[in-house]
Amino acid sequence: MDLEKLQEQMDGLLEKYTENLLGETNSDLKEKVKIWALYMHISKSMGPLARHWNEEYPDAKESMKELVGEIKALNEKHRENQRIKK
Repeated sequence: MDLEKLQEQMDGLLEKYTENLLGETNSDLKEKVKIWALYMHISKSMGPLARHWNEEYPDAKESMKELVGEIKALNEKHRENQRIKK
């Protein structure tokens, strides 16, 4: 397996996902979406691990809440803009 090639391809996938989700992309948004997606996956597939992490790092839990809210707001704004264009 060529890990470098896979990383480049995954970066392209993440860029397109970020654009489709939020209507725009840049390095900060991509990193936020990556963190958000990983956390959401972990919380759904290994809920006890996510709960343990939340308890262990309450400041990170609050940051994650803010990030989830930001992603949600940007997604809703993008969806509204898409609806208006149609």
